[in-house]
Amino acid sequence: MNTEKTSTSTDAPVVNPEAAHDALTAVDPRLLVREQGLGGYLSEFKRKIHAGDLGSIPVVIGLIVICVIFQSLNSNFLSAENLSNIAVTMVATGMMAVGIIFVLLLGEIDLSVGSVSGVSGAIVAVMSVTHGMNEWLSVIVAIASGAAIGALHGFFFAKLGAPAFAVTLAGLLFWLGFMLQLLGDQGTINLDGEGVVGKLTTYYFSDVAAAYGLAVVAVAGFFLSSFFDNRRRAAAGIPSRPLIDIVLRTVILGVIAFAAAIMFNSYKGLPLALVLFLAVLIITDFVLRRTTYGRKIFALGGSVEASRRAGINVTMVRITVFSLAGTFAAIGGLFWASKIAAANQSAGAGDLLMNVIAAAVIGGTSLFGGRGRTWNALLGVMVIVSIQYGLALEGIATPIQYMITGGVLLATVVIDSVTRKTQKTAGRA
Repeated sequence: MNTEKTSTSTDAPVVNPEAAHDALTAVDPRLLVREQGLGGYLSEFKRKIHAGDLGSIPVVIGLIVICVIFQSLNSNFLSAENLSNIAVTMVATGMMAVGIIFVLLLGEIDLSVGSVSGVSGAIVAVMSVTHGMNEWLSVIVAIASGAAIGALHGFFFAKLGAPAFAVTLAGLLFWLGFMLQLLGDQGTINLDGEGVVGKLTTYYFSDVAAAYGLAVVAVAGFFLSSFFDNRRRAAAGIPSRPLIDIVLRTVILGVIAFAAAIMFNSYKGLPLALVLFLAVLIITDFVLRRTTYGRKIFALGGSVEASRRAGINVTMVRITVFSLAGTFAAIGGLFWASKIAAANQSAGAGDLLMNVIAAAVIGGTSLFGGRGRTWNALLGVMVIVSIQYGLALEGIATPIQYMITGGVLLATVVIDSVTRKTQKTAGRA
């Protein structure tokens, strides 16, 4: 019998202690950059480009190019009135795009959001105008109906195993017919412009303190959040940003925020619609990045089987995500109804669905799942609505607008696909 002690990995001598120490203390280069100043950021930028991690760079460059082109063609493009109108118009599509982003993070799609938004407006109009119900109550019922519709779609997909594409395509047709049935022979029900829904897109905080106050709160909130997050990282021994970096980021945000405040105050004031949209983006971003539920969504987008083995309730997460998509579709429908002060048979139709999905994808959310933030909805919808307003100022026909928007969407999808392949090559996918 062999009584000789078997050698294990723990018994093996360390040939190169320095290399072993370095291997143990090595950290992600994306964290090291926080301690290397501007030179570190340049190195990090090169690394991201090489690895195909472009982030929001393409859409930011695209926005700048759009502004330069349309301003050179028409000096009214960057006027306070036009920019304020863009800010209000983009909210309805942006709200719906937030819900779509949750679905795209799973690697799925929801084609019913346009029809669900139409149902939302129809419910409010029928209940509050036709039947005289309290408008606040009708709004709550409309949003709850959107959540229930989304949960129903999620049930068929997550519990019964039907493809999300087929389920939501059926939903698109069914809820379109349901909306037409609700509106009846009239086809159009006008809303009270001074009511709850009517004021969603027509109310402005005319006091200059509102816009400047929001800018101050945003800048202060960003600085304090970054500063205390940095302290927590430092206390935990994790690489953190130098104070000068936080200050620089805060200054950049401050310039943008106060420039926007000056612009809004030079027209009608701060739009209520934009305030609500920003509040939704902050809350949903917190949910995705700071909660267990948000991590589960990203995990499912990465690998369903791995998530299931990790103990994640896949069915529950999928159903709730589709319910959120329905909720935000209903909220977006209320903003669309407010914009035209009516609920009609064309609600949710036309290019709305395309614009919602395009806003999410153009903003930086991957069609392949697992990558994106709700702030992508803001960037993407800014691109789409800016193009629409710029072309409208030039008197470009609607068919051409469709073609240009489609081309932008195709370019974004191609960039997303190439980026994904590059990341696989770099070993990061």
